[in-house]
Amino acid sequence: MTKALLPARTEQALDVILDQVASSPDDRLPVLRRLLGDAVCRQLGLSPLPEGFKLSVVIPVFNEKLWIRDLIRRVQAVQLPKEIILVDDCSTDGTRDILRRMEGQEGIRVFYQPYNQGKGAALREGFVHATGTVVVVQDADLEYDPAEYPRLIQPIIDDRADVVYGSRFRGECHRVLYFWHYVANKALTTLSNMFTNLNLTDMETCYKVFRREVLEDITLRSNRFGFEPEVTAKIARNKKWRIYEVPISYSGRTYEEGKKIGLKDAFSALYCILRYKWLD
Repeated sequence: MTKALLPARTEQALDVILDQVASSPDDRLPVLRRLLGDAVCRQLGLSPLPEGFKLSVVIPVFNEKLWIRDLIRRVQAVQLPKEIILVDDCSTDGTRDILRRMEGQEGIRVFYQPYNQGKGAALREGFVHATGTVVVVQDADLEYDPAEYPRLIQPIIDDRADVVYGSRFRGECHRVLYFWHYVANKALTTLSNMFTNLNLTDMETCYKVFRREVLEDITLRSNRFGFEPEVTAKIARNKKWRIYEVPISYSGRTYEEGKKIGLKDAFSALYCILRYKWLD
C-alpha cells in the first residue's frame, strides 16, 4: 500500500488490513506508522497520545429521545480515553428517562438543569465538571460524527493549537439542505471575523475543541446559541491561544427531524458578535 492511495481508503478497509497484519489492538498504531508514515498518521489523528490524556465530551441535551442512544453509542465507540458528560436541559419528551437509565455506566456522568435555559447554559454546567486534558462540544443529534474526534484533537496533541474548530465548509462531504441557513452561517462567520480579526470559515460549528485551560481562562455568559460567537470572541481577545480549523463531515437534519436553531437565534448571534467585541 502506498501513501498516494490513502485518501481513497475507508476506515473499514483500514480495519481489514490491520486485522490481517496486527496480532493485537495494541500493535495497530506501530503497524500504521510503518505503512503510512508519521505525516499521514497525524492527518488521520493516529499519533500516540500523551501520557495521562483524557478527552471530556460535553453534550447538551434537549428533547433528543430519538437520537440520544445512538449518539452515545457512537461516542463510546471512539477509541480514546474519555469521559462523557451529559447535561439535560429540562427535556420533556422522555429523554430524561433515557438518561437516568444511563447513570452509573462507566465513563458517563449525567447532570440535570432545573429548568430549560439553552445550549450555552448547559455547556457551562458541563464544563464545570470536565476533568479531561481536552474538552470537545458534541451536539446530542447525529449531525456531527464522533469518529472524527482523533482528527479534531490532533493539532492539540501536536502542540500546534490550543483551540480547534471543525469546519463544515472546507471540503468534506455534507448533506445538502437549506440555502438560507448556509447564507446565514457564512454571513455570521464573516461578521465575526471582522470583529475578531480571525479567518475562520465556520464560526457556528458545533465541533469546538479546547485545552481545558482555555475554558478555565474565560467567563461565558450566553445561555442559548450565542455561545458560538461569544466563545469565539473571547478566545480571539486572548492573543496567546492558537486556533486551528480541521475539515469535518456534516449530516444536517431538517426541522421535521428535530432541528432547533431558527431565525431568532441568528439575530441573537448577531447581537452577541457585537456585544462580546467589547464586553465581558
